[in-house]
Amino acid sequence: MQTRLQEMKESALGQISQVTDSAQLQDLRVKYLGKKGELTELLRGMGSLSPEERPLVGQLVNEVRGALEAAFTQKQSALDEAVLHAKLASQTIDVTLPGRPVPTGTMHPLSRIIEEIEDIFIGLGFEIAEGPEVEMDHFNFEMLNLPKDHPARDMQDSFYMTDEILLRTHTSPVQARTMLKKQGDTPVKIICPGKVYRRDDDDATHSHQFTQIEGLVVDKGIGMSDLKGTLLTFAKQMFGPTQQVRLRPSFFPFTEPSAEVDLQCFNCGGDGCRVCKQTGWIEILGSGMVHPRVLEMAGYNPQEVSGFAFGMGVERIAMLKYGVEDIRHFYTNDVRFLRQFNRG
Repeated sequence: MQTRLQEMKESALGQISQVTDSAQLQDLRVKYLGKKGELTELLRGMGSLSPEERPLVGQLVNEVRGALEAAFTQKQSALDEAVLHAKLASQTIDVTLPGRPVPTGTMHPLSRIIEEIEDIFIGLGFEIAEGPEVEMDHFNFEMLNLPKDHPARDMQDSFYMTDEILLRTHTSPVQARTMLKKQGDTPVKIICPGKVYRRDDDDATHSHQFTQIEGLVVDKGIGMSDLKGTLLTFAKQMFGPTQQVRLRPSFFPFTEPSAEVDLQCFNCGGDGCRVCKQTGWIEILGSGMVHPRVLEMAGYNPQEVSGFAFGMGVERIAMLKYGVEDIRHFYTNDVRFLRQFNRG
């Protein structure tokens, strides 16, 4: 029995040393140490031994079992380490290779212009007001002195959903909503940025959807001089300290008097060029004193307070500031165009 145990031990250790993968090692473990393994079979034969031999054989069996288990454990560790090294070798990263560039985005030029305009007017004490893009006809037109039969409605061909609901054609409804919310309190000093919609044919200078920023000031003693001073300050901060503005008489149903506002051409300095069509000036926005009827409908007494309003197209500002000739560049998402506005 002792001889057989010794022979089995040597045979098992020899086979373990030749194993090359974990599956083979597991098969050997079952062969020698499993419930029906060779060592178990030898143990079953101990009943035929004499009382003097049993302790000696039992001790030897434990020594053989311990030796085999230690050999299996050591071999399994070696196999696992070899597998790990092989995996690491196959997945080695060459840290000396240059890194792959990760493309990064940039702020859209329209978003950039909106933020610049907001910063300027916030610095002048204005607050930012917002309103719904899907608007009631009552706020979009009627509260702005444009009743249902008013011919000036034709100036803004609209997207109607029902007879009373439409996509807003300007951000002026926000002004009406704000004044109603104020319930006659002054001062009101807001700008209203947002998208607006009109049924225009898309071309180099027109779009069915564009971005507008309107401003409103209502208080006691507000005059045209306050309007011009505000717009001149805006122009100088937006386009440079030498910039000048010019007001030309115009007509808007919600302001009286009304004025178109021109900037001195930044391309020729007012001398006349192709950009300004030889006039020395470039139209930039519409403005005027708030119509008394608009103040009355919003709950204000035009005998006690007055105000001015203005509205500008963000795309128009961006086209002038950046020299963009086609408004559609802002919406086609051509990264070659957008990358030009990345300030790093």
